[in-house]
Amino acid sequence: MTAAPSTTASLPTIVQGGMGVGVSHWRLARAVASAGHLGVVSGTALDVVVARRLQDGDPGGHLRRALDAFPVPEMAERVRATYYLEGGRSDGQAYRTVPMFTLKPAVALQELVVVANFCEVFLAKEGHRGYVGVNYLRKIVLPIPFACLGAMLAGVDFVIVGAGSPAEIPGLLRRLAQRDGVALPVRTQGTTSADGTFAVRCSPRALLGPGEPLALPRLLAIVSSTDLAVGLANDPESRPDGFVVEGSIAGGHNAPPRGPRRTTDDGEPVYGDRDHVDLDVLRELGLPFWLAGGQGTPEGLALARAEGAQGVQVGTAFALSEESGLADSLKRQVLDAVVSGEGVTVHTDWRVSPTGFPFKVVEVAGTLSDPSVAAQRPPVCDLGALRTPYKKDDGAIGYRCPSEPPAIYVDRKGGRPANTEGRACLCNALLSAAGLAQERPHDYVEPAIVTAGTDFEAVTALARTHPDGHPYPAQAVIEYLTASM
Repeated sequence: MTAAPSTTASLPTIVQGGMGVGVSHWRLARAVASAGHLGVVSGTALDVVVARRLQDGDPGGHLRRALDAFPVPEMAERVRATYYLEGGRSDGQAYRTVPMFTLKPAVALQELVVVANFCEVFLAKEGHRGYVGVNYLRKIVLPIPFACLGAMLAGVDFVIVGAGSPAEIPGLLRRLAQRDGVALPVRTQGTTSADGTFAVRCSPRALLGPGEPLALPRLLAIVSSTDLAVGLANDPESRPDGFVVEGSIAGGHNAPPRGPRRTTDDGEPVYGDRDHVDLDVLRELGLPFWLAGGQGTPEGLALARAEGAQGVQVGTAFALSEESGLADSLKRQVLDAVVSGEGVTVHTDWRVSPTGFPFKVVEVAGTLSDPSVAAQRPPVCDLGALRTPYKKDDGAIGYRCPSEPPAIYVDRKGGRPANTEGRACLCNALLSAAGLAQERPHDYVEPAIVTAGTDFEAVTALARTHPDGHPYPAQAVIEYLTASM
């Protein structure tokens, strides 16, 4: 059984990017899907996003409506009882923290992730018959089985995975659809084959009880190299249902350049011919694909279709739309810079992300793009989405992040000092960008970080139709892209 379309003729032309933490909001995904394209919610840190929305009082009652639809009411009620605050937090009140993931996450955390992903997809699918997808980062591996399970309970149509190879995800989805237990391998630093295989395990039957098989979503693999696409497609166990081919000018995390590291005078990575996917090879694989990164114009869409692509994935233009989850104040700053002609500066930063992947950073006043703001931030790690497991001296498994305080990462956990240089806490910063900033003692509020692609042609055209920094609707993006179709 499959929830997704069966022919390329029925596949969507536009894939809305699964951006950031909470930026690809269910409202945005629903607007795009309602218009006949693929609306995508961001699955990154949805446990924290939903927990914080509930603590803000769930304006409009949307999450509570989704909780009422969850198929295991007692699980949904436990999440509601733990995090929902009638009327929202008081001024200055900090958000309650969500437990951090380990290889053996607490049952309450497993439940929160399942419920949160169900809610976001349920709300995105509500009121229309279009297609909805969810985007996950392979590098944030520990929540993936529980997140996919929750999304599948809500009938998600597509799962889109980037930031690493999703080779194990097709098999994982097939087993979850049958409510069978899964074990997703987890790379653990400092271990050898003698230590065995480490994995995070999820048992749908233990969490949910018995039930009917779930609809199997299609998997789209985000790739930036021909080798990865060919490797995935040639193995029946890892073969996806399609590809999103992402270029280096796309927003968020980018694949590192292949070969020796080379940088510009400004320290940005230099990409070469090896970093371009050979579309001749891709076409021979016989799978649909969408081009991403600098494709968000009518000309980009037409060129992609001429190259044999099903269409394009567009992020930045949707990120600045009215329905996105990016905080309104940040949208207005960026859009004002576009409309005024001042322009927007985007850097590809090698160091800022704890993952080691290059990350696009938009210069916005008051955010971590300002070195003085970054220097004033206390080095706190209380979310841990980007922590990685490692083998401690005593053989036990620990968890560390280069954005932790150096006294912890280096002195207590044995991390390399060089890994901490220039890092930012993306977990807290991206939540702040989505209007969910943690408040700390002495009136300190976590600063945001804004990411976007380097191509602002579509944003410029759309912003000029909605002056004074007012965001344009997602429908305007679609009409702009498809005007000549």
